[in-house]
Parts: sequence; C-alpha cells; structure tokens
Amino acid sequence: MSDPLLQLENATVQFGGLKAVADLSFQIDAGELVGLIGPNGAGKTTVFNLITGVYQTTSGQIFFDKKSVVGRRPYKITARGIARTFQNIRLFASLSVFDNVRCACNMHLAHGISHSLWRGAGFSKEEAQVEKDVMELLEIFGLDGERDMMCRSLPYGDQRRLEIVRALATRPKLLLLDEPAAGMNPTEKVELMKLIRFTQKKFKLAVLLVEHDMKVVMGICERIVVLDYGQKIAEGTPAQIRSDSKVIAAYLGKETVDA
Repeated sequence: MSDPLLQLENATVQFGGLKAVADLSFQIDAGELVGLIGPNGAGKTTVFNLITGVYQTTSGQIFFDKKSVVGRRPYKITARGIARTFQNIRLFASLSVFDNVRCACNMHLAHGISHSLWRGAGFSKEEAQVEKDVMELLEIFGLDGERDMMCRSLPYGDQRRLEIVRALATRPKLLLLDEPAAGMNPTEKVELMKLIRFTQKKFKLAVLLVEHDMKVVMGICERIVVLDYGQKIAEGTPAQIRSDSKVIAAYLGKETVDA
C-alpha cells in the first residue's frame, strides 16, 4: 500500500481561546478527489490555510509527499506541489490573461534575476519555453483567444477557469479548490464539474474541494470529510455521508438528503 500524498495528524490551530480546527486527521491519496464540507464557520478555509502555510498549526502535523510542511512558508509549500484557488477570486486584475499565468511559471525557472538583466541565450530559451507552456495551458482550457485581455474583463466563469490555470502553472500534485462554484448558475456548475474531473485526469492530480453546493460535491467527489465547529464529524463515500445522521443534523438537513 502506497503512502498518502497528504496526511493531517491531529492538526489543531487556536486563535486565543478559540480552536478553529481541533485534532483534525485525514489523508488524501495521489490522484484522489476529496470533498471537504460543513456549515459556514466550520473551519474549511482554515484547513486550506493550514495546508498551504498561511496559518501555522498550534499542534499536530501535516505531511505532504512524506515530508512535513509545518513551519514552511507558503511559496515553499507551493514549490513542493500544492496549489490553491480562493473563495474570492484573486487574479492580478491589471495583468493580461497571459501574464497572470506566466507569473506562476517563475517558480520553476532555472535562472535568476541576473540572467534576466543580461538577457543571454539561456534567458531567451527559458522565456520561449515559458511562453510555450503558458499557451498550451490556455489552449487546453479554451482561453488562448483571450491571452492579451485584461483578466478583469473576463466573464466570471472564465475568471474561475483562469485561476485554475494559474494554479496548474505551478505544476502541482495537489490542487485545493475553495468554493469554485460560488456565484455560478446551474449551467455553469455543470460545466465546472466537467472541468474539475477533466483537470484531475488530464494532469494526474489529487484534488481537495471545499464547496457548499451538494450536487457538485456529491456528483464528483470520491470521498468526503465533514467538519463542524472545527472538528471532523464524519468521513466516507458520498452515499455514506448522505445517510449519516450527524451530518444530516449538522449540515445537510432532510430536504437536501431527499432532493
């Protein structure tokens, strides 16, 4: 049996007297699509912030690819292979679609700032490769025609796609998606589900999805972890979660289950 890609062991973060996440343990295997759900304030985004180094654990451990990421800076964790999107889209509004993705490629450049100042043969070769890589990603996600458009001018759904493309440009092994369906209409949500599945398979990624829309979660996740007040109250397949009495009482409600 292979080691998990991501493993949380009794991860806890405390702000003053409040435990936002308490003794949380779960794991994600390579290539797995896992949902993280719970009521507002349950600690879902806090878990993302712990995994990506925005917050540090008060106690407990977080391992990624068999190495601890506790105490690591966010950019170091990204370089190891964890990328994320945000509940509120955080693109660089004044940059073009192309430049939003290109900036994410800088993490893996072989040459530093001195090379860019001298602009030698190595710099030109690397820049050409970056442009090729960016355009390939934009083409895959149907955004190549908007490469020079300011990202603030993109429709909402395209901005969501661009944020995923920018995350993929960091070459992750694990992609964290924080409420990607927020603000989308039913048709856009169906397309989003297809996009997440496609991304997982195409790039051979593990995905951790935070989402309130249960049709999205139940429709694509292989396994679901449920939080309430920072604690895990359930974990299992969509069918198991749908029938779990604790989850129904804390979050889903009978109408949602019956829908």
